[in-house]
Amino acid sequence: MKLFTKNFTLLVMGQVFSLVGNFTLKFALSMYVLEKTGSAAVFGGLLSASMLPTVLLTPFGGVLADRANRRTVMVCLDLFSGLAVLAALLCFADSRGIAVTGALLAALSVLGAFESPTVQACVPQMQSGENILRGNAVVNQVNALTGLAAPFLGSLFYAAFGVRPALAAAAACFFLTAFLECFIRLPNVRAGEKQRIADILREDLLDSARFLRRERREVLGLLLFVALCSAFAVGTVVVGLPFLIRAELGLSAQLYGAAESAMGLAAVLAGLAAGALAGRLPFRRLNGLVSAMGGCVILAGAAMLLPTGPLCRYGLLLAAFCGGQAAVTVFSIFALSAIQERTPAQMTGKVMAYTASITMCAQPVGQLVYGLLFDAAAGSAYLVLLPTGVVLWVLGSCAKRLFENW
Repeated sequence: MKLFTKNFTLLVMGQVFSLVGNFTLKFALSMYVLEKTGSAAVFGGLLSASMLPTVLLTPFGGVLADRANRRTVMVCLDLFSGLAVLAALLCFADSRGIAVTGALLAALSVLGAFESPTVQACVPQMQSGENILRGNAVVNQVNALTGLAAPFLGSLFYAAFGVRPALAAAAACFFLTAFLECFIRLPNVRAGEKQRIADILREDLLDSARFLRRERREVLGLLLFVALCSAFAVGTVVVGLPFLIRAELGLSAQLYGAAESAMGLAAVLAGLAAGALAGRLPFRRLNGLVSAMGGCVILAGAAMLLPTGPLCRYGLLLAAFCGGQAAVTVFSIFALSAIQERTPAQMTGKVMAYTASITMCAQPVGQLVYGLLFDAAAGSAYLVLLPTGVVLWVLGSCAKRLFENW
């Protein structure tokens, strides 16, 4: 069966521009906050606070994805994202830059709660069989390729022009994404019913929760396991990487952009490997990838202990984080595809929403805690990295039975 249909091609093209906007925005705002405050705790606190709307509202986004035309939902959400960034640009000033940054992150978090399950539900609606895994691999590779180029180019753009032009570029990307998505044609999965909104929400959320608790308990177990791992892994990478490079090692924004691009390359190669391994790699062996992630974090901690110059430690740190990125990428593609294959079409949006919500629920806590930990361990980041790596390695080793029973 053909993978790149018209609908899927437009979806992928839209994701390219949307991700360019997101990565540009993420890089510009993270550099701005770190330069203004120099604090990992403030940065982590902003990230964790901005994620709360996504965690709380994602299940409702799943209901919307299964009740409305998914194309229409995506167009509206990307349009609103562009308008939110444009409004932030108009309000931005140094005296209130941190407040505007927090408000923008919160607004995009609300919109992301509805967009993420919708996009994830579109892949199995457009594909079938092994093409579901390959389609997810393509979407992941697009994400990774964008992550490869955008941070490095964004670092040059930010260093040359500052935060305001970066906001303008991000807004343009969101508007272009909405335009491309207008040409996608998808039927409604479920016909509209004349019910009160409260009844629709209660019925849909209870149905999907019952599906996870009774019919697919292995899916629920997997989601809880991933949420636990995310508390450690995401805090280390999202808060730790920029703080380690910019504050701990004292290196430039360009080198941080290069690090983000290198991690994007690792994700691209891992996505290609995942697509090639479709139908060959047994799911029961994937717990080893979590242990591998832990091993990579341990190596990162060891790199910070070496009595070498900042550039040498930067190279070792980057190699360790890239290895962890590759392990996480392969694991996430296989896990997402397995969940989609086990979910009926009329429930895909809601189950994808629960997937996103459960796996994200621990991330705000992890980001806030790791921001405080990295600030407390300033100059001794290995005290944070080494224990985190050990915990992840142990979690992967102890999860062998969970994956064997899948």
